[in-house]
Amino acid sequence: MNYAIAPSPTISLPISGSEQRFPIRRIFCIGRNYADHAREMGATVDKETPLFFCKPADAVVTDGAPLPYPQATADLHHEVEMVVALGGGGKDIAPDQAKALIWGYGVGLDLTRRDLQAIAKAKSHPWDVAKGFDHSAPVSALLPASRAEPAKGTMLRLSVNGSVRQQAPLGEMVHSIEEIIAALSKLFELKAGDLIFTGTPAGVAALHRGDSFHAELEGIATLDGTVI
Repeated sequence: MNYAIAPSPTISLPISGSEQRFPIRRIFCIGRNYADHAREMGATVDKETPLFFCKPADAVVTDGAPLPYPQATADLHHEVEMVVALGGGGKDIAPDQAKALIWGYGVGLDLTRRDLQAIAKAKSHPWDVAKGFDHSAPVSALLPASRAEPAKGTMLRLSVNGSVRQQAPLGEMVHSIEEIIAALSKLFELKAGDLIFTGTPAGVAALHRGDSFHAELEGIATLDGTVI
């Protein structure tokens, strides 16, 4: 192929215990998937209409790279989430068929420019600039589903500077992993390489330059980083 400009490199994540990497196609996210978080944001959960948004694949930060504090905000917030990586896809997927499409699991942060999100909400504007900015998706190495599966009791946790800020079992998710995949597949054709951020529990708060964070999906994945 003769390109007019050099093509961008493939964005990928490391795989635990392997020299192979997982190439990323798209990043989908669900909002308001933990009732306590929805309440702390002054919102309610609509079980019948999940709230979805996207981040660009090149928003990923991985391999221990430092996290640059983003431009255009004075209120950067952390939102720790289980991340699901798909090894297959399709349209109009039934919930009972969704699990077979999961390739692996990780943990990540859905970083949010909260001040810009508040402005967008007040004006009924999309959240794109608040959610889909550069370096807004730190993600751990992925663990293949063949090696471990999270359960309802699996804890999702985030500590900042050694203090726990967010913590909840996955069983508190309003929409299950299978329900999220099924609902997304009614809006998009899902494909291998897609990542899904599955929502955050209560306790979101600001990150500042110099902060160190430790995210954990118990028994599955960990993610450490520093804001610079």
